[in-house]
Amino acid sequence: MSANKINKNFNKEGLSLIRPLADRVVVKPLPMEEVTKGGIVLPDTAKEKPQKGEVVAVGPGRLLDNGQRVAVDVKVGDKVLYSKYAGNEVKLDGEEYLILREADILGVIE
Repeated sequence: MSANKINKNFNKEGLSLIRPLADRVVVKPLPMEEVTKGGIVLPDTAKEKPQKGEVVAVGPGRLLDNGQRVAVDVKVGDKVLYSKYAGNEVKLDGEEYLILREADILGVIE
């Protein structure tokens, strides 16, 4: 196995990552604010699920019936908004990730 193949399966911290298939995207949820604008500290039980995250891996794209592949519109490093209950939660090397379909991503935060 070449060094390039090994490095593609690890992020910059050396932790293993997931290689998504088709139009799936791996997102690392960004932490929610623990204090409201009014200064109220929120306990863990009162927090909503995060809807913002950073893309850490992108699949090759969706395969059409005619055999052509449609590339995914987001890239690694993009900050995205996604549907509240979308995707599958995965824990890898102590970190939580979401595996989403491209359709579950609502937009890119610029």
